[in-house]
Amino acid sequence: MIAKAETAPEPPLGWRWGLVGLRVALWLVIFAAIVVPHLVFAAFGRRDIIPPLFLGALARIAGLRIRVIGKPLKGALLLGNHVSWLDILALAGTSRTAFVAHDGLAGHPMLEWLCLQNDTLFITRDQRGTVAAQVEQVVARLGHRRLTIFPEATTGDGRTLLPFRSSLLSAVERLPHDIPVQPFALDFEEAADIAWVGDEPGLANFRRIMARTRPIYLTIRFLDPLSGAELTNRKTMATAAQGRVAAALGMEIGPALA
Repeated sequence: MIAKAETAPEPPLGWRWGLVGLRVALWLVIFAAIVVPHLVFAAFGRRDIIPPLFLGALARIAGLRIRVIGKPLKGALLLGNHVSWLDILALAGTSRTAFVAHDGLAGHPMLEWLCLQNDTLFITRDQRGTVAAQVEQVVARLGHRRLTIFPEATTGDGRTLLPFRSSLLSAVERLPHDIPVQPFALDFEEAADIAWVGDEPGLANFRRIMARTRPIYLTIRFLDPLSGAELTNRKTMATAAQGRVAAALGMEIGPALA
């Protein structure tokens, strides 16, 4: 894990509201510029072209400065830790991945529409009878682009790694052997300050991150893919991926959240 750098404290929040407004305004300008080209590409079945570029640009405007170690494999299922909503922007911009999300997000029409523009796959975690259909959906997506699952099921505090839940991998337990399963590690320099945890409202976290005057340094490590007995089932995949991510970050594995 990258050691936290010695930094000066952030200035008072008051005057930084202008920075939040400027960043949001730039996001909206970029959205307005890309929405028509994106819809044209999407009409021809190429929804994957614009959104990763768009999300990568949002990451840069939000203050992210990203270093990539390793290479995301073609068509891979990516498994790794989750710290912040910034993870989505960073991973999409660097690996052109789509994401697997729980179906609760589909209850918010605008959020659902935005997620679908990057081919987000919504899955149901508590209905076992839907697993076969979800496997087909996952395989279909992986045939065209990378797909990311966050097996912690929530964001961590940046100090310890939450246990990877094998239940979240039930829809990918019987993937074809030619699809690589590749762990990744998100290593924020100031992870404890960036993490979205506890009872902090989402909007408050968004404002706090967007009001920062210092860059947010993130190293993304794409690790070696799982192999052999590690791919036996969802439990072995979760255990192996968790071990590799914990080792890459130098983190202990904490207790599961209640």
